[in-house]
Amino acid sequence: MTTTTQPPSPVRGSALDRTLRAEYRLILRSICTPGRLAALIILSAISLLTAFATKAGSSLDPLQDGVGYVNANVATLIPVAVLVLGAASLGDMLEDGSMVYLWLRPVPHWVHLLAAWMATVTVAVPVVLVPVIAGTLVIHPDSTLLLSVVVAGLVAIGAYSALFVTGGVRFKRALPWGLVYILIWEGFVASAGQTATKLAVRSYVRSILEQITGVELKLANFSLASGILVPLLVGALILAYGARRLSRSDIA
Repeated sequence: MTTTTQPPSPVRGSALDRTLRAEYRLILRSICTPGRLAALIILSAISLLTAFATKAGSSLDPLQDGVGYVNANVATLIPVAVLVLGAASLGDMLEDGSMVYLWLRPVPHWVHLLAAWMATVTVAVPVVLVPVIAGTLVIHPDSTLLLSVVVAGLVAIGAYSALFVTGGVRFKRALPWGLVYILIWEGFVASAGQTATKLAVRSYVRSILEQITGVELKLANFSLASGILVPLLVGALILAYGARRLSRSDIA
């Protein structure tokens, strides 16, 4: 089937809501494979163990230790975990050809992207963010630090989910491309200049941590409002692009 095929006329209202919920449940089941969940749980457990190690060898500034712990997880665990989930949410269906059954449904293509985004966030929050919050509390049970990790973590998961769900639609091998973005672009290129920094989710999340806790972080160049709003708004635009890309793709 090619993009020249015209899908049925779209449905509206409650039927659209039912379709969104049905696709959400379908994608949620598809990404929650035992192997994938086991790998993410192991990574989260390692992160929690590092929190106890940090607490045991803590410095005179537990707030600094806590922010450093959160920052490390924002740079590694959270984006990698969301990449594993998000890239598979629609990417696996495109790869095995089952995406055709969703594509033929008389609904706007953004429904597929939104359902995949919702499923990715649903898994990432309890499996990845909750252990990071627990580890933060182990290091320093401070309300300000807790607020920073909750806000920064939710923004990071929301933005990365949009980016990597769309990546699964855009690229046949989204995992390598996602790792290049996380490790190369955000890890090195973002430090090269202001333009590159603006294209790194990590810099906005670090800005949230710095603005709430007062602990200075590298590349934290944005206000609290920008740190929260910009990645979420850009994430919405990325999902819209993913829907447009899906509508123009060859589905087999």
